[in-house]
Amino acid sequence: MSHNDPTAEAFSGVTGELTEMTVENVVAQNYLENANASDPTSEGTVTAAAIPIPPIPIPPIPLPTRPVSGRYRGTLGSFQLELRVDVDRVRPMKKVSGDFFTVSGGTVTYVGSFIVHNPVITVTATQVTCKGLGTFTFSAGAPVLEVKIQRRTIFQPPAPAQAQFLTTGGSPGALYGCAFESIYFRTVRLETDRVSDVVTSVFNTYNTGSLPSGGPARNLTVPAAYAEAGIEMAVTGGSNVIPIAGAANGLWSNAEMHASMQTHFTLFQNTPQWNFWLLVAQNHDFGPGLLGIMFDHQLGGAERQGCAVFHRGLGGATAQALRLQLQTYVHELGHAFNLLHSWQKSLAFPPGVNRPNSLSWMNYPWNYPLGGEAAFWASFPFQFDDGELIHLRHANRNHIIPGASAFRVGSGMERPEIMDDPIADNSGLRLEISTANRSFGLGEPVVLNLKLQTTDERGKRVHPYLHPNTQLVTIAIAKPGGKIVAYEPMIDHLVAPADQEIRPGEPIEASAYIGFGKGGLYFDQPGNYKIRAIYYALDGSTVHSNIIETRVRYPATAQGDRLADLMMGEEQGTLLYLLGSDADSLRRGREAFETVLAEYGDDPIANYVRLVNGTNAAREFKTVIGGEQRVEVRAADVETATALLSAAVSDKSPIDAITKSESLNKLAVAQANAGNEAAARDYSAKAASLKPTKKKGASAARR
Repeated sequence: MSHNDPTAEAFSGVTGELTEMTVENVVAQNYLENANASDPTSEGTVTAAAIPIPPIPIPPIPLPTRPVSGRYRGTLGSFQLELRVDVDRVRPMKKVSGDFFTVSGGTVTYVGSFIVHNPVITVTATQVTCKGLGTFTFSAGAPVLEVKIQRRTIFQPPAPAQAQFLTTGGSPGALYGCAFESIYFRTVRLETDRVSDVVTSVFNTYNTGSLPSGGPARNLTVPAAYAEAGIEMAVTGGSNVIPIAGAANGLWSNAEMHASMQTHFTLFQNTPQWNFWLLVAQNHDFGPGLLGIMFDHQLGGAERQGCAVFHRGLGGATAQALRLQLQTYVHELGHAFNLLHSWQKSLAFPPGVNRPNSLSWMNYPWNYPLGGEAAFWASFPFQFDDGELIHLRHANRNHIIPGASAFRVGSGMERPEIMDDPIADNSGLRLEISTANRSFGLGEPVVLNLKLQTTDERGKRVHPYLHPNTQLVTIAIAKPGGKIVAYEPMIDHLVAPADQEIRPGEPIEASAYIGFGKGGLYFDQPGNYKIRAIYYALDGSTVHSNIIETRVRYPATAQGDRLADLMMGEEQGTLLYLLGSDADSLRRGREAFETVLAEYGDDPIANYVRLVNGTNAAREFKTVIGGEQRVEVRAADVETATALLSAAVSDKSPIDAITKSESLNKLAVAQANAGNEAAARDYSAKAASLKPTKKKGASAARR
């Protein structure tokens, strides 16, 4: 066998109860489940005939025995195995998994991962054995794993695990002796920093029995919530209070969050590592409807290392406020572990099964289709569901560790059926999408307009969040080669409960730049594209929009080719997404935009650069400076903002009406902050005249 295969022969050189289960309980449960299995063809089903469960000859034991689940570690030659056994303790998932590394001197390198989904679990009075065929991230010569662990009493130290890899023919491969390391399957460090203007306490603990809920009453902290899932969250000593006294306002933008992540987080590295940063701030410029974001997309590098929560919508000491704080903190950190929302599991790669009815940390209480927010909280056990628990405990290392695989693992959906019309749609809603143009020059920003209407004469209650940032609308893009990808927003927004009634003729509208996100540049080649949006309604309906076709044109001249080069690139895409930034990491993108204005200022595309630069100039820019525990503030430049945005919203500009209106409103705010009340009123009036409807999805949210 290959010496590059760590399984080869050795060579020299959330339905679960929060009660403790014994391995005997688990084996008995397996037996009953297999005996009662009614559909042996369903995915993941293992019949009694397929895996016979032997009798369990367990004589009376005078002393209680230790559970065997947890994390083990052992070495064989230059290979190291981290082994995770999950067959007893709280909510056992009946899985065995592991990660392989190579060790060379002081260097440890990740090799690959595996999981045994359906091990045969055999238990005697003296030993627990788990055996099954593993699924590996590499070609394993000995893919069958047999783990043996001696049973010891609670007064004895934990026993080691013997991990024997076997070929499918039964020949022995590598044998690892693994010492017991922890009852937890993973360990992660958490740094929590607070901005000084947060007027309420950072969340500490909530008694789940304070209000009606599912599950047992207990005091839960964020680390305790993850401990129940088998994840050890070690709070670091690096938590700090960050003064913000020098800022004119305490509103944080997505661009400021992105820049601060790179300059402040003391544990940040552009590499996979078990470290998170949680920033507790007061206000986001989205408004009180934004509760949290995961904001740390890095250009060509690590992500899922940082998130923020906002106490303007979360703060307080009432039971309701503490409950929402706990849910929000755990939810945002769940995204950092690469957990998708409950209703979006099918967008993972590979796709899972959507679970909108899940009573999970990863669901939105107010979007629960079986009775809404009140019904969710009344039944919520303050747990992850089983599928999420399996991910947290047993996902391949790169699919979960912060800084490795991108959110959703990859942007490729490879699901052409998402472009198919539903068989039936009785939602009473209609979602329409459009673009300002049917074709775009290469490098020209693609902005999608979304309009939600009701077909029910009695009206319909809906949530107003049409922008894909909130993950309550999904955008699918079919590229010229036929590949279908999901548009992934660069920054995910956790929004507060919001609903409103719409009637026929009173649509909600929004616009969204979809040219750049976590998947990079989405319209990066000439050709024909198809776009469809899906709206996730309050009752669980998935409302499919019309499909629009658009074309990205080849540059027809040398000037067009040069302009496309200047507009395309990850830094430029990030600046378009964030509507500008002072981040040093985006310096080259800003320089490219300045060249566009200097050399091609008469081209219509230059108005998008004016929009970006003008929006950034209109706001002060705050950056948390690492090591100094302070906020650096750049004041707003109202004169520059006025010149740029006035040109960007001119009649000849290709920018859509909703974006123009939002830009003028931002300019009005900047003028008001500068004391220019008359100018502020003038720009507000101009903004109102551009609104296509009275209701707009970007701002119609209410608690």
